[in-house]
Amino acid sequence: MMTLSFESLGKQFINGEWRVGQSSNVLKDINPYNDNVLVEVKIANTSDIDLAYQAAANAKQEWDKVNAYKKRDILEKAVHYIEAHEEEITELIIDELGGTRLKAAFEIGLVKNMIKEAATFPLRMEGKILPSTEDHKENRLYRIPAGVVGVISPFNFPFFLSMKSVAPALGAGNGVVLKPHEDSMITGGTLIGKIFEEAGVPKGLLNVVLTDIKEIGDSFVEHPIPRIISFTGSTKVGSYIGQLAVKNFKKPLLELGGNSAFIIMEDADLDYAVNAAAFSRFTHQGQICMSANRILVQKSIYTEFVEKFSAKVASLKVGDPRDPKTIIGPVINHRQAEGLKAMVEKGIEAGAKPILKGNISGRMVEPTILADVTTEMSASQDELFGPVVCVMPFETEEEAISIANNTKFGLSGAIHTSNVERGVEMSKKIHTGMIHVNDVTINDEPIVAFGGENQSGLGRLNGEWSLDEFTTMKWISVNYGQRNFPY
Repeated sequence: MMTLSFESLGKQFINGEWRVGQSSNVLKDINPYNDNVLVEVKIANTSDIDLAYQAAANAKQEWDKVNAYKKRDILEKAVHYIEAHEEEITELIIDELGGTRLKAAFEIGLVKNMIKEAATFPLRMEGKILPSTEDHKENRLYRIPAGVVGVISPFNFPFFLSMKSVAPALGAGNGVVLKPHEDSMITGGTLIGKIFEEAGVPKGLLNVVLTDIKEIGDSFVEHPIPRIISFTGSTKVGSYIGQLAVKNFKKPLLELGGNSAFIIMEDADLDYAVNAAAFSRFTHQGQICMSANRILVQKSIYTEFVEKFSAKVASLKVGDPRDPKTIIGPVINHRQAEGLKAMVEKGIEAGAKPILKGNISGRMVEPTILADVTTEMSASQDELFGPVVCVMPFETEEEAISIANNTKFGLSGAIHTSNVERGVEMSKKIHTGMIHVNDVTINDEPIVAFGGENQSGLGRLNGEWSLDEFTTMKWISVNYGQRNFPY
């Protein structure tokens, strides 16, 4: 079996071939913990983008002819390949993303479940026969693939967040071109190309282009072939891509930023809530769109929570992601680290109290807890994409709901209370696509609708919702008789 390595995967994967990009420019893939250059990649240009989309469109016609059960078998082989190479994939995640072993195991598990669900899609391409207002006529509705899907994925959970669109799109019968983030070119890109190559998808059905926006501009979205553009990333970039897609009559699927509220009522199991809040904020250094940015605590237990939470967070080991005991590794790049530093300082200047203030050295960002944060502070309004969290007091249930809704985002959330139905009723009043009672804010399951409200995105993925998003319904009517015409 071929060894998965940065060197072997550091090329373009276009039309079933591993090749160098046609641009003269090079991207360096950097280990965020030790600055080692993992691989240098000659990047794709607009000609490569065109070749990739042409290949996907051509291969999609071949994929159309493959028996549905054979398609299922191919997708299941992708899972078997991952299982056979799980340790190598773990190493790639640690080195490219600064992810811990815990994070790698979590991400790989999500990926396998997503592919297993997508493998059922070829057997679920169901249509309908509907009656007609006309005599001797029937209306047939066929569920058919959308065509070709362009996927743009982020750097935080790139293996999973790429696969979240790639596997369902393939399972629904589409061709795919994937453009991973430049900081996660392998785990979010060519690793996935290799997995499906080994699984046996037709040559060219899945293509991976490694490039950056400075090189290709808007060509990835504007190209005439893709019918759907699936983007996961920041709200600012997602807004631009969504508008560009619609302008070119393509459907945008957008999974964007979040500002999740983690609400703790006075009747909650406080020790459990402390642990759940820590997991919700600090998993993968807080670089998850669903991470708890704001922890809202009822005033009667506020002081006790802050003490216990501070002690819990202070105990989290920061350092080398290769160390199995490490919980918090590096953030992905210097831009993220500097942005977090500026946000923390701005919050303190506005009156937030730094209960715990971590050092920032290079990409290593130690945990920071900002207490007594108010809704007017930017720290409570902006997405804190790193190991920084706000703690906010509230008096009443109504105030907690008001604070939770005081954001332009609406992705995830959590409510802790011993009264489950009270938690459910509160959840209904909070404007998010997802919210969890007595659980963490970070939840993603393969058959449950996933997506945000407001500026956290458009569309829903997972299960039947992914099947709907990556297919279209075609109406074919059949007249078994003859219509009477008025002239």
